[in-house]
Amino acid sequence: MNSQEKEITYTTRNSYSTLNTLTEQTKTVWLVCHGMGYLSRYFLRYFKNLDAKENYIIAPQAPSKFYIQPRMHVGANWLTRDQTETSMDNILNYMDAVLDAEQIPKDIKLIVFGYSQGVSVAMRYLAKRKLRCNQLVLHSGGIPIELKADDFKYLSKATKIKLIYGTEDEYLNEARIEIESKRAIELFGKQVEFIPFKGKHVVNVSYINNLV
Repeated sequence: MNSQEKEITYTTRNSYSTLNTLTEQTKTVWLVCHGMGYLSRYFLRYFKNLDAKENYIIAPQAPSKFYIQPRMHVGANWLTRDQTETSMDNILNYMDAVLDAEQIPKDIKLIVFGYSQGVSVAMRYLAKRKLRCNQLVLHSGGIPIELKADDFKYLSKATKIKLIYGTEDEYLNEARIEIESKRAIELFGKQVEFIPFKGKHVVNVSYINNLV
């Protein structure tokens, strides 16, 4: 048996979702990366209470969709352990295309928000593309082990880094929270603000509404 795994390059298509309208009244643009099992159009629900005139939300869509048992709802996944680097390269190109299509004004505030699996995607995108933002919000997710402090030196000292997590998160026990907290300090030093809340692995909407 002579089995080989080969690689090709091809053109693909993917959607993304937005909430509200980008106008001259817009003060803040959000780039939000959902967690595993979400679809971008449904993830936007967590941002619906933000002032529609002042906030414009862009939600990229994870490329790999699957059925969630038992009701067979459709969810999506960003990355797996298999061919992570290649998959991330594809995501980088996709995110580039999203931002190119949206043409975000340079003088507008930008919040990059990652939830759960979306944390690793958001952080890798910033590290690779050196995207400047006013806030980086890491909500209930893990920091990729390969990232170093040098990857984020380009960020302004005024950039707010916030790490949000539930103290009863079923995926983040005390040991894991300690590890992620140390990693955040290694990367961002005193810039990082820790924001725990009493709750499980859920999106904290009240905290989202207080980010602007």
